[in-house]
Amino acid sequence: ITMTSFCPAPWDHSDTCRVYYFNHITNASQWERPVGSGDGSGEPDKVRCSHLLVKHSQSRRPSSWREENITRSKEEALDLIQKYIEQMQSGEEEFEALASQFSDCSSARNGGDLGLFGRGQMQKPFEDASFALKVGDMSGPVFTDSGVHVILRTG
Repeated sequence: ITMTSFCPAPWDHSDTCRVYYFNHITNASQWERPVGSGDGSGEPDKVRCSHLLVKHSQSRRPSSWREENITRSKEEALDLIQKYIEQMQSGEEEFEALASQFSDCSSARNGGDLGLFGRGQMQKPFEDASFALKVGDMSGPVFTDSGVHVILRTG
């Protein structure tokens, strides 16, 4: 986690800089100081997450229930994920609704819910991002061999 200062643009007429925190594993940023896992509580054995996966032509299996032959580029997949993240952050769309409609994973039929999983059950970048999130938090784009994900920790 990196602590960074955010200072408004000169035309903002505000001279107050604020500190924000950026998690390089989840690509999430937040204004509040993160609570570290070094507080004696330890890491959970399992987490529960939902995700929305967008595959691309370089995915290890470039097909899904939505498309037999996925030809979009990695950049186009990232653009779609960014659009979905913006729609969820603005409140325009709910995570479950977007995952049900647009995820290239079969978990789409469950609103993206993957259920409980422990360490060693998911691809490493996905696992690391999932365990780094707090319950209720959503990741930024996460890249795996499957494609580009946005992850919501639900438990």
